[in-house]
Amino acid sequence: MRTNDELVPAEERPTDPVRPRMTRTRLGIFVATFVVYVAIVVGVLTTSWPVRFDWQVMLFRPYKQWPEIHTFLDYYVVLGQRGPTAVAVAAWLGWRTYKQKTLRPLLVLGTSLLLLNVTVGAAKIGMGRLGPHYATAIGSNEMFAGGDIFPSGHTANAVVTWGVLAYLATTARARRIASVIAALLALGVGMTTVYLGTHWMSDVTLGWTAGLLVLLVLPWFEPHMARAETWLLALWDRVRERRAAAAPPAGARVGLAGPRTPVDDQLPVREPVGAGSRATARPAERPHLPARPHTARSERTPVTPTGSRRPPHADRTPRTAPLGPAAGRGRPGTAGG
Repeated sequence: MRTNDELVPAEERPTDPVRPRMTRTRLGIFVATFVVYVAIVVGVLTTSWPVRFDWQVMLFRPYKQWPEIHTFLDYYVVLGQRGPTAVAVAAWLGWRTYKQKTLRPLLVLGTSLLLLNVTVGAAKIGMGRLGPHYATAIGSNEMFAGGDIFPSGHTANAVVTWGVLAYLATTARARRIASVIAALLALGVGMTTVYLGTHWMSDVTLGWTAGLLVLLVLPWFEPHMARAETWLLALWDRVRERRAAAAPPAGARVGLAGPRTPVDDQLPVREPVGAGSRATARPAERPHLPARPHTARSERTPVTPTGSRRPPHADRTPRTAPLGPAAGRGRPGTAGG
């Protein structure tokens, strides 16, 4: 006997995604990453070896060492820009949402971007570090000077945006491939910002760890995303029901006759245009005119009058007499008189 799932086409079945849980392994990676995050921040605040390395790379000026790749990297760094990458990934996840009949892909993307903006944005504003192009003193950490580049937003966004695709992979093989691709893209975007001189090396390393922390905490938000999906689907169902209730019935549309009601029977009946005219009214509907028999066309009075239609003229001879040779001789002024 075939089950209900076998009777429904595969493309119409709602997919029940496997939601990741915060396992002990994932929790251990999260703690280790957080320790690295704190170590980088402390190293920069104390102007220790991360700051010295930042200045060494900055004074090396990579964009002057390899100027031939400058144009390419100007375009490549867009892969870490929040607007274009979010639109591209949202389009792909929107198609997956339609095929899988679930809002989870878009909810995961929205939650991850929200966490990224809150955490990275707060760190940028709170520490206020200036970038290499705006540095004021060699060897300084440039902290709390009104900047907003620590950690690197491009790098953290590349980790989160492309890492979400690996997080949402449905098979182990697809997850491994997507993880490698996301890691290479994030690595390339981070090093490109260092090459262009827009970020310190410590900005990039902190951006990598900040983006990874966002991906690692997503399982803690899975129950909230599941409740949000249930609420959104219920809201959509209520909106559809209200639209269906507010729509007019099929018989009430223009050009369709619906069932008559007692109120319709009490309304006056409107006659069509020309129904009461004398030309179209029947004899029974015209009591002021006497009834007369219908005559045949041969018995009717001819409409065209007999005789000539020309008006009479004083110099014109009437055509009552027959025309002949003698008729011309009798006219005055002729040769025969």
